[in-house]
Amino acid sequence: MLSVDQASVYFATRDGRTVQALDRVSFDIPDSGFVVALGASGCGKSTILNAIAGFLPLSEGTITLNGRPVSGPGADRGVVFQKDTLLPWKTVIENVGLGLKFAGIGRAVRRDRVEELLRLVGLADFAAAYPYELSGGMRQRVGIARALATEPEILLMDEPFGALDSLTREQMQELLVGVWKRTGKRIFFITHSIEEALFLGTQVLVMSPRPGRIVGRFDPPFMRQFAESGDARAVKTAPEFAELREEIRAMLHATDTVRRDAA
Repeated sequence: MLSVDQASVYFATRDGRTVQALDRVSFDIPDSGFVVALGASGCGKSTILNAIAGFLPLSEGTITLNGRPVSGPGADRGVVFQKDTLLPWKTVIENVGLGLKFAGIGRAVRRDRVEELLRLVGLADFAAAYPYELSGGMRQRVGIARALATEPEILLMDEPFGALDSLTREQMQELLVGVWKRTGKRIFFITHSIEEALFLGTQVLVMSPRPGRIVGRFDPPFMRQFAESGDARAVKTAPEFAELREEIRAMLHATDTVRRDAA
């Protein structure tokens, strides 16, 4: 299990002030859990993801993965960023296999693993392509495959579909559910989109504006429903989906109003 316990983060500004980005955030991600953090810009979503990744130390609190404290980056955590970070001079198969190469995995084993992952994300026919030859959605598929290559304990996804057009975004959401279903991987995903959060998350954490706090927790059934039925339209047009979407929308608007009134 990944466990975040009473996590707080403070930043020092250039003018000597201290700004609190995160305030006593606690949650767990069990095996095969898909947790989505939802909130407006400045609510601490990326801060907590960067802390889990080991890129950013906590000011207070702890993060543990399978009982081991997180104290820095590690191969047990794979990260997919909003903007793909592919190396433009390397092919798809080389980009996906980069982490395995650095880990000293032999070429034959590395190639078998990468080819398996490219089949998983639907890019088996593009192994020899370069990033500039791919669409935005395809590049993010490469990023997902690369993050999975080293078989991390958890996949961390920092608004990976935010820059995609709406149709491609929906396709990537459905692909990610398929990846989750076939791998059983723990996933921590952050987004601004209420609909995306409800469709993907086995748990949705609603976060307040700065300092980021968890103000709501939901356990929507919709991703599992889609994983079983394969009918995304039926899931997203169900009355219960719309009701929960509006409940969360009202919660986000209420927390934003409180923040503006306090300011």
